[in-house]
Amino acid sequence: MIDLSLNREKLRIDTWAIHTNLHQVVYSMDSKQSSEAEGQNGNGEGEPPTKLAKLDQPIKQEAKDELDNNGLTEFKTEAEDRKPGTDERSRHCPYLDTIDRNRLDFDFEKLCSVSLSHLNVYACLVCGKYFQGRGKGTHAHTHSMAMGHYVFLNLETHKFYCLPDDYEFVHPSLQDIIYLANPTYSRAYIARMDSDTRMVRAHDGNPYYPGIVGLNNLKASDYCSVIIHILSRATPLRNYFLREQNYIGLPRPPGDRASLLVRRFGELLRKLWNPRNFKAHVSPHEFLQAVVLCSKKRFQFTVQSDAVDFMSWLLNTLHMGLNGTKSVNSSIVNKTFRGKMRIYSHKVIPVELTEEQRLLLAHTDEYTEKVEESHFLFLTCDLPPPPLYPDEMKEKLIPQVPLSSILSKFNGVAKKEYKTHKDSTMKRFQLIKLPQYILLYVKRFVKNLFTREKNPTIVNFPVRGVDFGDLLDRGPGLNTSSPPTTWLPTWCMTAPL
Repeated sequence: MIDLSLNREKLRIDTWAIHTNLHQVVYSMDSKQSSEAEGQNGNGEGEPPTKLAKLDQPIKQEAKDELDNNGLTEFKTEAEDRKPGTDERSRHCPYLDTIDRNRLDFDFEKLCSVSLSHLNVYACLVCGKYFQGRGKGTHAHTHSMAMGHYVFLNLETHKFYCLPDDYEFVHPSLQDIIYLANPTYSRAYIARMDSDTRMVRAHDGNPYYPGIVGLNNLKASDYCSVIIHILSRATPLRNYFLREQNYIGLPRPPGDRASLLVRRFGELLRKLWNPRNFKAHVSPHEFLQAVVLCSKKRFQFTVQSDAVDFMSWLLNTLHMGLNGTKSVNSSIVNKTFRGKMRIYSHKVIPVELTEEQRLLLAHTDEYTEKVEESHFLFLTCDLPPPPLYPDEMKEKLIPQVPLSSILSKFNGVAKKEYKTHKDSTMKRFQLIKLPQYILLYVKRFVKNLFTREKNPTIVNFPVRGVDFGDLLDRGPGLNTSSPPTTWLPTWCMTAPL
């Protein structure tokens, strides 16, 4: 043991002596070249250089410290050797080949899988799980040490880190992961989205059309999925939410929940229209979590709800989250879907009264016809009741009606009775101003005292266009700047089964 330690100490001293001699040789050569250069310039005297050339081979830390103390050389780290203002992030990571893009999914809520915290969350690019922190002792650091997963992405800043060494790095091959986590769209690309009908291919090999992708059903979230698909096809609303700069900086009061729903809805639309998806489907998990929070558990993805109730709540909440007011141009929701109608209503005189009493009540203010103007975001169309008895062939056929017949409710002539527990009211509707996009809700389900019945009547939609000119009031001074009255039907909405 004594001989080995002596030999090891002697080897260390010899190594230091070799490196010292090498530095002295470099020093003497540099001094000689400097003296010759100064002699050629006419200067008889010259001072030796204060900094030596760096050796290509690394030396031991102990020899480096002793050389620094003797004043023979000056060492600088890689970060110190960079010029001021340059990028200090590393461009070398030996673990890039461990990234598994098939496991990456940024649709879920950004919570640590261990602590369930949403602060400082990192995604492991090897297994796809979320962990909090990256310092020593954090869940991400522990995961990298235990599982051998070294590449992580900060879900807030979209920066890449190598753990447990804890250094940031950049690489051009990781741009597709950043785009998957936060898709961005330029104005030029948004302008040509409708004209570009090419099919793209996801990372898993499945082809799909951007904007026409499936939404994962989270137990009972189908009523939400149909509304999301409908709103994503409205071009002005889609173009507005594809640009995050349009709504991310809107001032909102502290603790406001509507702004959270606006951000989550925009993120979901950007993922639906992403042409570089890793898979041909999207999970609305993060958006539905915001829906449960903002609606105070009125709408949940574990319990079936009415689709039209959800659509009405969603449009009004988005309108308030965008600082919308009663003005038509206060938000993109009003600009796209808000129309105007005139409602005529009067109470129905009870039938058990005599003719004289009916005539007296007809001239009172309570039973005279009242006119009011109201705004709407969608139109509710009523279906005729299905046949009660089978036909002559003893078969119960499914009836069919054209779309124009159920739209006659809004021509200002057709009346409908609305009953309450106190009295009945007759109403008729007249459209005054049409929006850019009209949402039609075909009311199929009717509740009675015992159950909820579905009307199976088939509605025949025209293929080329729907003309609303007959329903629009053409009075003097109205609709001078109305849009065209012919619409191309791109979708319709019915309540889920």
